Amino acid sequence: MQCEATAIEALIPRLGEEFLQAVETIRNCKGKIVVTGVGKSGHIGSKIAATLASTGTPAFFLNPLDAYHGDLGMLSEQDLVLAISYSGATEELLRFLPLIQAKKIRIIGMSGNPDSLLARWSDIHLNIAVEHEADPLNLIPTASTTATLALGDALACALVEANHFQPTDFAKLHPGGDLGRKLLAKVEDVMFTDNLPFLQPNMPLSEAIEIVTKGTLGIGIVVENEALVGIITDGDIRRAMQRLGQDFFATPVSSVMCKTPKTISRNAKIVEAGETMNHHSIHTLVVLDDAAHVVGVIDSFSCLPGTRFYH
Repeated sequence: MQCEATAIEALIPRLGEEFLQAVETIRNCKGKIVVTGVGKSGHIGSKIAATLASTGTPAFFLNPLDAYHGDLGMLSEQDLVLAISYSGATEELLRFLPLIQAKKIRIIGMSGNPDSLLARWSDIHLNIAVEHEADPLNLIPTASTTATLALGDALACALVEANHFQPTDFAKLHPGGDLGRKLLAKVEDVMFTDNLPFLQPNMPLSEAIEIVTKGTLGIGIVVENEALVGIITDGDIRRAMQRLGQDFFATPVSSVMCKTPKTISRNAKIVEAGETMNHHSIHTLVVLDDAAHVVGVIDSFSCLPGTRFYH
């Protein structure tokens, strides 16, 4: 593991002009990114293609052997090829490169040899050389494949930043995953709706504290004529007890409530609710419908990936 970690760290100083050129070339590509490689490089290339596609850069993997038997028709002049071979001399891949060049498609090569044929035939070359493989024989692709994968991830992450790729964009490409469902789901899908702790402004705190405690949400929702006029939290109640002493129990809710509670629409995305709570350093939001009536409460736990929906 230390050998593979060292191999990745050794790549960092090499992230220079050629890496930036590769990022910009991929970003400006009008077609798809076609990742290709043979053997272990092919397995790594397949994962890199999947990572690019899942982060907003259209990509797919093409085995050079399949290209000789009809799959070459998948490529167009607007595409860009990312060719991977640690030696830079893999025969099946090198026989594929002239076919790519004949289509006037640009090539980004990834190899551990800057003087290899792959490097020479590439428009941009990324050096993935490692000092030593992780196995005792220094033969098995281990550290080299890890370094290749890390560099592919670096390309994808740089593109995420350059393209301003957002969590909601990620969710749209992952609708079947739990994170995707969470990011695409609406507040109404996870909000609490049962036994909401409603209070009246003139209600004494002696009654309010009992309702808030039974509600288990840590807040009381203050309404008047069906309109939200404030909220009161556990913290508000504790501070009022310390400040008011014996007068606490007869004091009306309106004297200690927050009159500008943070709210969110039932139709808003869960990710918006989480961002609002993080921005204001709060744990709950009152949920309103289109008529500004209180219909529920959402807390920070409901916005976490992996949380089960309440409906």
